[in-house]
Amino acid sequence: MRRIGSSPFSFPEFRGATRRLVFLNLFAFFAVLAARLAFPIDAGLLAGHLSFIPAAFFHGALWQPITYSFVHPSLVGTLFELLSLWFLAGFLEQLHSASWVTGLYAASVLGTAGAAAAIYAASGTLGYGLTQIPLYGCMGGIFGLLVAIGALYGDVEFLLFFTIGIKARYMVAIYALVSIAMLFGEQRMYAFAQLGGALAGLLFIRLAPRRGVSFAFSETWFALRNRYYRWKRRRAARKFEVYMRSQGRNVRVDGYGRPIDKEDDDKKR
Repeated sequence: MRRIGSSPFSFPEFRGATRRLVFLNLFAFFAVLAARLAFPIDAGLLAGHLSFIPAAFFHGALWQPITYSFVHPSLVGTLFELLSLWFLAGFLEQLHSASWVTGLYAASVLGTAGAAAAIYAASGTLGYGLTQIPLYGCMGGIFGLLVAIGALYGDVEFLLFFTIGIKARYMVAIYALVSIAMLFGEQRMYAFAQLGGALAGLLFIRLAPRRGVSFAFSETWFALRNRYYRWKRRRAARKFEVYMRSQGRNVRVDGYGRPIDKEDDDKKR
């Protein structure tokens, strides 16, 4: 992939996958806020039900690895997350397709939840008590986007805290070191989950198709469908050959189901 030089701090165009992701998170935030105003008690239970809790996930809450990223309890935290999502996703969407950016974000979100579930399961297997911290917000997905920028466009400069110019690769290293340091504190599950999101983002940019997962899926589907149709034509051609031999005629058909002219066949021989 091509690399680009440094760029000043500016928000990219608000379109495509970036706009959809931001609007989805905004809709979820205001939906929970409206529920909290209408039902003060039930809204908190709803947010807890949608957040990712490993114990609940292993007991059947299979929706939580997706829904937790849309839970935003605080206004300031939501504002920071959505501005970061707009900036990072919009930057990547200038250089990649919308489906590629969506796939990267989704892989990072699922990787964050998967890492939290893995460390919880491992701690239970080893008999080591681990304090569960409900996961919520889209920081795991944002970390995956940031890692993608650091890996692909590490020379691009951002303004840290809107004042300090820093290259993307160094910013990723700082975030990673902070998460590693948090592994030795009380929020080790949260830190490990974020590192899992970063790893999922890194694996995505290394393994996923450049034109997006949906494009690769559609190409695979059409290839399988065409292969099936070719198999049906060959099968029908063999049946036709058998039928014609029973009628005393020797007819040959190629792999596309088309009859082979006898003169052309003699020339090839």
